[in-house]
Amino acid sequence: MARIVSVTAGHQDVRPHQSEVECIVQELRGADDEKLVHISTFGSAQRQSHPKSSQSMQFDKATASTLVEQFVTVFGEDVLAPR
Repeated sequence: MARIVSVTAGHQDVRPHQSEVECIVQELRGADDEKLVHISTFGSAQRQSHPKSSQSMQFDKATASTLVEQFVTVFGEDVLAPR
């Protein structure tokens, strides 16, 4: 569980994950009433225990903007279009 301080394009040798999980996104306020986005993922359906947060990340405006830029780089501007 961490607050993200930077987002950088990577070049690791990674492969697609086989399991799928749920993700919940919410807004919260940090120090000085700063807006943050909190993202939590929850264990896969195969998990034996009750659903609980597996990983969480928090983004401020600057790191969220950098992450959005990465999504646009990969998926194109239409990723920003309303569904």
